[in-house]
Amino acid sequence: MRSSTTAREGVSPLKMSVRVLVKNGEPLEKTLRRLRKICNNEGLTRDLKRSAVYEKPSERRRRKARERQKAIRQALKKGKDKPERVRKEAQT
Repeated sequence: MRSSTTAREGVSPLKMSVRVLVKNGEPLEKTLRRLRKICNNEGLTRDLKRSAVYEKPSERRRRKARERQKAIRQALKKGKDKPERVRKEAQT
């Protein structure tokens, strides 16, 4: 009998641990909110949701292409926010 941590073959378990220290006198709700924020920022929640359902290879390619386009758009937008620096040429 083979012991496995996942029910499906080919799916590796996440080897990531997130720790949140409870501050002195901090309510549990606030600590849980900090934990959720950390998980969302790390992309852990998104990865768990994505790995919960089988994703066809064609869907994976389309998703990655969308993510690339989004990254390009954000980079262009970020570049446009900064005003262009114009160098003054030394007058002789």
